[in-house]
Amino acid sequence: MSMTPPAAAIETHPHSAFSHIPVLCAEAMTALAIRKQGVYLDATFGRGGYSRRILDCLDKQGRLLAFDRDPMAIAAGQTIRDARFVLTHRPFSELRQGAEEAGFKAENAFDGIVFDLGISSPQVDDGSRGFSFRHDGPLDMRMDTTRGETAGEWLARADLGEIAEVLKHYGNERFARRIAKKIVAARAERPLVGTGQLAALIRSVVRSFEPGQDPATRSFQGIRIHVNQELQEIRLALPQALELLKPGGRLAVVAFHSLEDRLVKKFMREAANPAANIPRHLPLYAHDLPRPRLRTLGRATRPSATEVVANPRARSATLRVAEKLAGCVAKTANGRER
Repeated sequence: MSMTPPAAAIETHPHSAFSHIPVLCAEAMTALAIRKQGVYLDATFGRGGYSRRILDCLDKQGRLLAFDRDPMAIAAGQTIRDARFVLTHRPFSELRQGAEEAGFKAENAFDGIVFDLGISSPQVDDGSRGFSFRHDGPLDMRMDTTRGETAGEWLARADLGEIAEVLKHYGNERFARRIAKKIVAARAERPLVGTGQLAALIRSVVRSFEPGQDPATRSFQGIRIHVNQELQEIRLALPQALELLKPGGRLAVVAFHSLEDRLVKKFMREAANPAANIPRHLPLYAHDLPRPRLRTLGRATRPSATEVVANPRARSATLRVAEKLAGCVAKTANGRER
């Protein structure tokens, strides 16, 4: 059996050599249970792998809204000439506002929402974006290059303790403080401006690492997550996604990092069993308990061995799926049901 993914499964920018293979795409489409006349939201357009698959499943009445905060992804999306499709340049932490401005209802608007978290292959493979230690380029690492602080700017101003905490918490780097000290000492002599410069500095400090893994891997990951506030984006987006789903609508999330997946798992579990964290000794009747808003569907799905061989970057992916329960009542800011 061929291990090469079909051409239709590969997302390619028409003006670039960089491509992206969407992970667990078939499984995510199955999980969404797409209705031909449904309304869907792709929260992470990337190079359009999920969006194109969704559009293929819709008839002329169906609609699809997609988000991405990367200007290059937005440029790639302009090639999709389809009246059913709307693409907006926003982070997914702004789902509600973006949906409203694109002409979609703020509540119960979508039959399904899909997230493909983390970074895309084009972002990693393009050295000018600054995400990779394998390609020398500017220390940028921003997913949205039109706003925010670059990795180089943050490393130039952050103190030793902050750098060490980011490397340890987001990168799970054992030598976080040692690397932070080296960064602070190095920047006093000359500015840190390139990924190659930073990677070499880290390699000079980290002597023990996993076989086959570059010593700079964990630090680059930690800095990238911090610069883009990736975990905070997820925390803000998931409650909005639940609000935007119709009763019976599906939420499918593909995560690549344990910190991401932990947030998704926790959110789905708490929405499925909101009474779990209420102390048992409280004198509450059953009708006083908060009602579940989600139903988790099946266990977490991991890529098959075939998919990992075809696309090694899929190896850490996890897909979680949940369905919004009927009878979920939205509440106003003062807590009253409406």
